[in-house]
Amino acid sequence: MELKRVVITGFGALTPLGNTVDELWNGLINGVSSAATITNFDATDFKTQIACELKNFNPLDFFDRKEARKYDPYAQFALVAADEAIRNSGLDLEKVNGDRAGVIWASGIGGLITFTEQISDYARSDRNPPRFNPFFIPKMIADIAAGHISIKYGFRGPNYATVSACASSANALVDAYNYIRLNKADIFITGGSEAAICESGIGGFNAMHAISTRNDDPKTASRPFDKDRDGFILGEGGCGLIFEELEHALNRGANIIAEVAGGGLSGDAYHMTAPHPEGLGAINSMRAAIEDAGLKPEDIDHINTHGTSTPVGDIAEPKAIVSLFGDHAYKININSTKSMTGHMLGAAGAIEAIATALTVQNDIIPPTINHFTDDPDIDNKLNFTYHKAVKRVVNYALSNTFGFGGHNASILLKKFIG
Repeated sequence: MELKRVVITGFGALTPLGNTVDELWNGLINGVSSAATITNFDATDFKTQIACELKNFNPLDFFDRKEARKYDPYAQFALVAADEAIRNSGLDLEKVNGDRAGVIWASGIGGLITFTEQISDYARSDRNPPRFNPFFIPKMIADIAAGHISIKYGFRGPNYATVSACASSANALVDAYNYIRLNKADIFITGGSEAAICESGIGGFNAMHAISTRNDDPKTASRPFDKDRDGFILGEGGCGLIFEELEHALNRGANIIAEVAGGGLSGDAYHMTAPHPEGLGAINSMRAAIEDAGLKPEDIDHINTHGTSTPVGDIAEPKAIVSLFGDHAYKININSTKSMTGHMLGAAGAIEAIATALTVQNDIIPPTINHFTDDPDIDNKLNFTYHKAVKRVVNYALSNTFGFGGHNASILLKKFIG
């Protein structure tokens, strides 16, 4: 069968760098760090006291008080981001065939704040029998954001959540792309959200030694590919994209931002939390995306890396890039936008796909900030786009996202040419 073409026609972004897509993009191209001391809770006794939190977000600006209480913050973030994406796309909801419109929305953890609060209340209570909030389960489960979005917009097509740790929302994007090109839907709201900056989130990642403890210098704590990196900075927020079948988009006169050209998924089959040391899973997901698009490795101009600022992961991914691309690897502009946004876990793939699509559209590659010292274990001949944004024609770009459990997802975007 002839596969349909899939384009991106809208974005929504609620992020540590800003509460709209324009604010996010402005922060990225200007190399702004969003890290600061945690305000969501008192982190004084924790090893890590810094994170990339949302700024100036008040759920009562978007929901009435009764409605807001029904949603965990991760679902609030999802609904706000989805709403901006719908408005940004110019979709006339009255003309959308709801049976041909779906929602695939990811979260790596789901309602962690709700879970933490409810279990803490139970542990402190002496009530017999124990009492729990009737919304405890529906607020907590990782699929409920997709359900809420579907209900709000009347989208009756495929509707579910993808959960593959930090690859979750990239996984969602690839799934949405495949449904549309197989002609099983015309439109998807897809993306992800996460709200894990709480006692259990920070404490759990501290116990794994996964996040930075550079509390005295939060702005420079996220240091992808730097010799002195000591872990990622936890982020929060939600990002949504409108994926649309090309003819459907053209028929309504939509503004097309970029085209989705390929997607690749793979598994490391190696370790619970560490990537394969030679990046074999990353090689496989990138290769699959490139082959899916009918391209060759030398066609790629830019890679938005997973680049979390962890000791092991930041070594494996550059190895994978050199292994797959050979000499062409040194001609690619590589970056890590997590140096600015922090790591939004299940929403990472979505925020980085937005950054990559805007890079393709505007021919501006955001920088990797906070590089001070080369790591001898990393090939420093690679162009990591350190310090400042770079103007360059970008026709084809990859966005990589990898997760605990060995989950790998790569999505390939191209400049739209009618």
